[in-house]
Amino acid sequence: MTESEQEILYYLKKVYDPEIRVNIVDLGLIYSVALDEEGHLKIIMTLTAPGCPVSDQIMNDIRMQAGKHQDVKDIEVELVWDPPWNRDMMSDEAKLMLGYL
Repeated sequence: MTESEQEILYYLKKVYDPEIRVNIVDLGLIYSVALDEEGHLKIIMTLTAPGCPVSDQIMNDIRMQAGKHQDVKDIEVELVWDPPWNRDMMSDEAKLMLGYL
């Protein structure tokens, strides 16, 4: 992962699932972040459930936060359901916050 991609993950840690109150990176919702030389950012991610009622809010927050990075010119967010999200994808910090550790 490049330094720019790591910085983008830092910005994405400011995006919270408002129902769970944990950031989307620690929840394990971000599968990949790729920034090419032209500034095209592609994020592959999932949600905790296909019918997530706050998905639009999360997507808007992702675009807002990732767009703060100086190298990002445009953003594509691909929402996938395979592999399906599960609690094992969360960071230890998120598991601790939610009482799973």
